[in-house]
Amino acid sequence: MVFHERQEGALCAQHALNSLLQGPRFTAVDLADHARQLDDAERQRMAEGGTDSLEYLRFMQQPSQNYDDSGFFSVSVISSALQVWDLSLIPFDSPEEAAEARKHPEAEEGFICNQADHWLTLRRVHGQWYNLNSLLKEPQQISDTYLAMFLAQLKAERYIVRGVFPPVPTSPTGWTTGGGEEADLAAAIAASLESNSGNSSSGGASGGAPGVTAAPASSDGGASAAPAKPVDLDELRRKRLARLSGQTGPSG
Repeated sequence: MVFHERQEGALCAQHALNSLLQGPRFTAVDLADHARQLDDAERQRMAEGGTDSLEYLRFMQQPSQNYDDSGFFSVSVISSALQVWDLSLIPFDSPEEAAEARKHPEAEEGFICNQADHWLTLRRVHGQWYNLNSLLKEPQQISDTYLAMFLAQLKAERYIVRGVFPPVPTSPTGWTTGGGEEADLAAAIAASLESNSGNSSSGGASGGAPGVTAAPASSDGGASAAPAKPVDLDELRRKRLARLSGQTGPSG
């Protein structure tokens, strides 16, 4: 199955991240936490020159450059969130780091692109490329041959294209994380997803979380993937928070 989040409000950055990671890994609250941490780090750097300096006072008067109430998140927030999974963004135009990706983009696993405030993800799932733009009603297949032309089209439309390195595996079990709290977060996410997958949900195909679609992945003749169960994002976050705090969530 292919995980695809449809547009809600201005949360395209969140949708792009989750579509890249093929699951509801981040909420807007999670990304806002990353943004606040970045703001705090920038504030501390500016304060090194003196809290009474003109530069610091000007900085303090400016709104955050990392997020706002509309749901906008900066590329710094996206990068910070991906670091939880030991992933980093590399500009597609990077002379050395992305040279191979430019030659053979079809051999990569995912790209995150943005133009102004809109973010979208191109993702390879089980060997098939998809356009997972949250503005689309469903995942849009892209052939290996057309991928390079599609990336060129995005660049012509002034999208900034970034590759994701190291390659993002299709299966969540292939992801690695750092140590400490990040590892605890990853364990909490994995546990909550596993717990959620064991619960049946009513309502059929329309009973899932708002804005989330799952389309059958392209197959090369192997065993077909099991149907994805709808995901309750609020319940998922509650379980994650309970796991991180070492408490058991309320029953029912």
